[in-house]
Amino acid sequence: MRKILDLIRSYYTDAIVAAICITIVWVIVYRFIPVPGTFLMVKRALTSSPDKTLQYEWTPWYRMTSFPKVCAMAAEDQMLPFHMGLDLASIEDALEDSGKKRLRGASTITQQVAKNAFLFPSRSFIRKGFELYFTLLMEALWTKRRILEVYLNIAETGDMVFGIGAAAKVYFRKPAAKLSLGESARIIATLPNPVKYSVKNPGNYVMKRQNQIVGLYHSLDGRYYLRELFVRTPESLYDFSKYKK
Repeated sequence: MRKILDLIRSYYTDAIVAAICITIVWVIVYRFIPVPGTFLMVKRALTSSPDKTLQYEWTPWYRMTSFPKVCAMAAEDQMLPFHMGLDLASIEDALEDSGKKRLRGASTITQQVAKNAFLFPSRSFIRKGFELYFTLLMEALWTKRRILEVYLNIAETGDMVFGIGAAAKVYFRKPAAKLSLGESARIIATLPNPVKYSVKNPGNYVMKRQNQIVGLYHSLDGRYYLRELFVRTPESLYDFSKYKK
């Protein structure tokens, strides 16, 4: 009996070590190559009507204008250049605002990339644990620029539309390099629920949110805010208490 227990213990240890090695290699590979697709894309393709085509086009960092990059940080994660994957201050604020029932707006861009790039679309405590694991791996192995680049490429931006490149072509008939500030802000404004909210036919919420994001863009010094991604500092040059999401 003892030999059997030792064999089982050895097997599980080897399996855990192998799983960790595979995930580390997976994260390293995605650090350098375009993400070919996500589990959410597969789910949407399988559950949508056959007449709909998945729109996904990888757009490298240098082929994006600065507008969607700064708008994404302004709306989703202003502290991206400074945290290590978790924005504890935002989590605390979200708990207070939601009456400790829902973590609204508490996920960082790194967490959203971890969730979308490596995990199945579901909700559970186990999945949250894996999300934290991949978040910390990415923060250790990726640059901040890479995290934002992947986020802008794999984020769902509409019904069967993924990424800023596909959104630019579908909604505005232009490449991501030619998006204006207003167009970029409108795409980002739909991210809380890109299937419900429309870029082409924006309602009151999207228009209001678009204007807020444009204001945040200017408050964060516009395209110059991207400098923060390349300099690892514990504090920002900006007072974020003035720039609520």
